[in-house]
Amino acid sequence: MLVKIRNHFKKVDPILFSSIRELYLLEKVSPNEYFEKLCGEIINQQLSDKASSTIFAKFKKLYPQGKITPQHTLKLEYDQIRKAGPSNSKVKFIKGLAQKVVSEELKLEKLENLTDEEVMIQLTQVKGIGPWTAEMFMMFSLGRPNLFSYGDLGLKKAIKKLYKFNKDPTQKQMEKIVDKWSPYKSYACIILWQVLDG
Repeated sequence: MLVKIRNHFKKVDPILFSSIRELYLLEKVSPNEYFEKLCGEIINQQLSDKASSTIFAKFKKLYPQGKITPQHTLKLEYDQIRKAGPSNSKVKFIKGLAQKVVSEELKLEKLENLTDEEVMIQLTQVKGIGPWTAEMFMMFSLGRPNLFSYGDLGLKKAIKKLYKFNKDPTQKQMEKIVDKWSPYKSYACIILWQVLDG
């Protein structure tokens, strides 16, 4: 599979291909991990990976055996979660997500069988989950191979750097580049984030 992806990029975009460092397969996690992963994505919003990892580790300690469940989330006091490090709004979002899952308004176990568009609709009904959070979840928890997050500032910066734009590329300019990467846009994102890191 990785060879197939590399060959695709070699054929359609030599610039991206020449920037490949470490490419790994996107994995699907088990549906019983979806809630935990979504909490992680909410905590990760607008934070560096290092900061969000630290907060998430503290957050995880609030749960028996570190098993993050919506049921236990609803039992936790607001201040308990706040002390672990998430901002006030993120605590509200996590609590709101737990409520929707427990009430079965959001059926997480059904997400893997939905299209990308359907997953986006389901998840963005939850306050605090916008398109970016839903896209990150689809890439890194559902293992969806063909997503590009136009709202990700890092990806925009990497495209600017790699394709030598003098100023930030417009969405139209980015689409012209990104569309060539289909059906492996998610893998192109991995390459771009690595470009940005160094």
